[in-house]
Amino acid sequence: MRDPREWIAASLLPGAGPVTLARLRQEGVDIPRLLRGETSLPQNIRLRPETLSALHDYQRRGDLYQRAERLWAYAREQQLHLLSQADDDYPELLRQIPDPPLLLWVRGDPGILGLPQLALVGSRKASREGVRLAYEFATALSASGVMPVSGLALGVDAAAHRACVERKAPTLAVVGTGLDRVYPQRHQALAEAIVAEGGALVSEYPPGTAPLPGNFPRRNRIISGLAVGTLVVEAALRSGSLITARQALEQGREVFAIPGSIHNPFSRGCHALIREGATLVEQVSQIIEQLAPLLGSLLVSTESTAVTVMPETDNPLLQKLPFDSIWLDQLAVELALPVAELQSGLMLLELDGYIEISGSRVRRLR
Repeated sequence: MRDPREWIAASLLPGAGPVTLARLRQEGVDIPRLLRGETSLPQNIRLRPETLSALHDYQRRGDLYQRAERLWAYAREQQLHLLSQADDDYPELLRQIPDPPLLLWVRGDPGILGLPQLALVGSRKASREGVRLAYEFATALSASGVMPVSGLALGVDAAAHRACVERKAPTLAVVGTGLDRVYPQRHQALAEAIVAEGGALVSEYPPGTAPLPGNFPRRNRIISGLAVGTLVVEAALRSGSLITARQALEQGREVFAIPGSIHNPFSRGCHALIREGATLVEQVSQIIEQLAPLLGSLLVSTESTAVTVMPETDNPLLQKLPFDSIWLDQLAVELALPVAELQSGLMLLELDGYIEISGSRVRRLR
């Protein structure tokens, strides 16, 4: 990178988002030279008045220049890495999307951005089963040589990141804030663990950027853009996870979805994706087999990386439980058991992870 301040300033230009900047580069415009006033715009591109004003401000070393100077000083002080589209280390898959970020801020090891990645996304309010699946799929993917990338959100995202941290493997968290803050705040320790275990936090937003609602749908294109494919574990019909999956489809990437109960609202998004052509998966080997032609020798044999399945139990109560959600009172009547005795048996099964109790309803997980 010739002068990081120029790339920082370019990423801050008002009225010039990733699409405009990508178009400038496609037209052969050297953006640092444009900032310095050393080249002119193609006749077929018109910039907004506020963008032109900011360019002139930079050339006069005004507010835009000073802000870029401060951010570059902060990056050096905090040991943040910057990757611009002009860098050889900029992720090639991300470069191929229609609106790649001009600049990436990285805390941690920037080298892992070149590893094979699979986006693993899902509901922030995931069920216990959804969290378990996210954790186990992320564990097996990581062991197979595919690095999980997600968004550091609650639920599925956090489970995927924790799986990698606990096996001391890298994972990538793409965030919707500046790297000087963690959102949600309760994931501060998780974010630090990701970096400590060889992973990285990535953002297109400069330090000082608050967790604004519009930032997160925009960052989803980076999650899918970095990856060869996207796995959706659980998702409602209207959710950020579905946005990520559909962006992956638009980017020409593979999309996988885990099916669930028709009564689970967080399975409906996955079912919708499957109807639209996403690959239905029940185990990690199905993902690896489909990615093998793309990644070849980078993948590890799946024989030793299967998702751990809890051993079967001969518990007679479990054998009588339906996989669909059922009211506890109704279950007590059907099984002809006193409610107190039923609750005692269900508590043991829940502790062992065989069932999920939500309010006055219960469903079997396996």
